Amino acid sequence: MSASKHLAHILVIPEDGRNRQLANGFCLGLTTRQVQVLPEAGGWTKVLELFKSVHICEMNQCPQRYMVLLIDFDGRQDRLDTAKSYIPTHLSERVIVLGVWTEPEKLKSPGQTYEFIGQSLARECRDGQNEIWSHDLLCHNAGEIERLHAQIRPILFPPTD
Repeated sequence: MSASKHLAHILVIPEDGRNRQLANGFCLGLTTRQVQVLPEAGGWTKVLELFKSVHICEMNQCPQRYMVLLIDFDGRQDRLDTAKSYIPTHLSERVIVLGVWTEPEKLKSPGQTYEFIGQSLARECRDGQNEIWSHDLLCHNAGEIERLHAQIRPILFPPTD
């Protein structure tokens, strides 16, 4: 699905296939078409390099664009700071960095899919709940989730007439 660049929209750069599946599942829980999951970058550093080499320029030309950088934190305290160092100050309100503390596999229960987890995360985001977002592997995202709610929740869940 492709978002209209003339309306407020969100592009997601996933690190790998598991993160792409989480993002696709999240999108299944939305009522908007203004979110596009881009092809997987092939690693967290590649997400940052792709953002820097392609998307900063595009965001400068498209003030309605928001980005979600979806990476694995690999248990590293400094990963968020490293990712944020790639984001120019003038774009910092429009870029959200999210990810699993270690690896997405550890989020799955037997029989669950990444898409199911993504849909559940979208439902919680829509309903203002934090049960799954409070999971040990996701709770480090709390600050970014607050920013997501403030900045891009209206795009994800537009009011219905």
